[in-house]
This record gives sequence, structure tokens and C-alpha cells, in this order.
Amino acid sequence: MTLYQPFLDYALQLLTEQLELQPYPIPEGFERKEGVMGKGKKQDAVVTTSYGFKSKKLRQIRAAHVQGGDSLQVLNFVIFPELSYDLPFFGADLVTLPGGHLIALDMQPLFHDAAYQQKYTEPLLSTFKTYQTHLPWGGDFPEEAKPFFSPCFLWTRPQETEDVKTHVFAAFKDYLHAYLKFVAQAEPIPAEQQRQQILNAHRCYIKYRAEKDPARGMFTRLYGSEWTEEYIHGFLFDLERKLVEVS
Repeated sequence: MTLYQPFLDYALQLLTEQLELQPYPIPEGFERKEGVMGKGKKQDAVVTTSYGFKSKKLRQIRAAHVQGGDSLQVLNFVIFPELSYDLPFFGADLVTLPGGHLIALDMQPLFHDAAYQQKYTEPLLSTFKTYQTHLPWGGDFPEEAKPFFSPCFLWTRPQETEDVKTHVFAAFKDYLHAYLKFVAQAEPIPAEQQRQQILNAHRCYIKYRAEKDPARGMFTRLYGSEWTEEYIHGFLFDLERKLVEVS
């Protein structure tokens, strides 16, 4: 059992129980990919597995799970809502590298006005503050990234793996449960102007994430540049491709 497998198993079970999930297409060649990291006696086999689902209100629920021994464990789990809802994105980046653990967990907002924060941030604040005690702020992150995170952004660098297994896992569960409550309550946005603003916010977020994907270097070393760019733009952040297909 790898470090983040329980997170993935829990999420998929919860989503299956609460939503009518349908498969989301994963382009050929991306469901499972094997590679090797390191050299000589320090080589480790690395396996990247992809998962994709959708539901009535959620355009894409997807996960990339990288397993490469004790020094490389990654779970990137993101939920993109349908464009007719003002729901935030659910984002979990759970990363373990030789230098330690990097944890980013958030409901990433479409907008930053007071009404939006009251609707989607304030209900989560007490949960966020509960975990700050055990999972302190992880330090600086890029200035250009700040517009894409909420005041409940849980960004931390746990020193102990046990903290990942306990406090991070508990936070992941609580954030996901809270997100699914928002999904259950969400109503379609009827106003065309607001829908256009939602689309613009999705495009802005996905453009930033695709351009700045921190896994790009790792995937390029493992599987080559061509595979990596197609994986990022054709599956992980595929909105622009899907919009072209629709039009």
C-alpha cells in the first residue's frame, strides 16, 4: 500500500456513494504508464495511473497517481465543475519527494468578491483553522499563484509521514465532504453574463495550471516531452480541447 492510495480509495468510494458517476474519457496511452527514475543501483520503477469520472454537475473528476518507491509518491486529485455552476474547483496536490512532503489542499475559487467568499469560503473556515494547528503554513509560494487560492488554502510541509497519514488524510476527507455538500446544493446559473464569467474563470485557472504544472519536469524525465505535453493538455487540463470539440 502506497502513501496516497488510501486517499484515492476513500475519494472514489465517497464519490461513488454520493454521485451518479460516469467514466470520463482518458486518452489512449495515459491510463497507465511505467518508467524509471534514478541511475544504477538507485533506480526505482515508477508507475503513473490515471482515473477519470464525471457526474451531472461535475465536468471532470480526475486523478493522477504516481508511485515510485519511498522517495516519490504523488496524488494530484482535481474536480472541475460543469460550466453552468459557480462551484469552486476541488484541488489536492499531495507530494512526497526525497526532500519531504508538500501538501496543498483547497477549494479554489472562481471569484473573490464578498458574496462568493460568504457562499464557499466562510463555511470551511473553522475546518481550515482546526487543521492549521497540526499543519502549519508551508512558506512562500509564487505571487502569481495567489489569485487561484482561497483563504482556506491548506499549504503545508509536514515533517513526519505519520502527520500525512493522520492529519492530512483527515483534512482531505473533511474538505471533500464539504465540497460534496456544495455540489449537492448547487443550482445552475441562469444568467448568460455570469456563465461567461464562469467560463473565463475556468479558462484562466486551467491556462495557469497547465503552463505552470510543477509535475512537468518529473513527467518529462520519466516519459519524454511529447507524452508529457499531451498528458497535461489532453487530459489533466483539457478544457480548451473539449470546447473545440463542442464547437
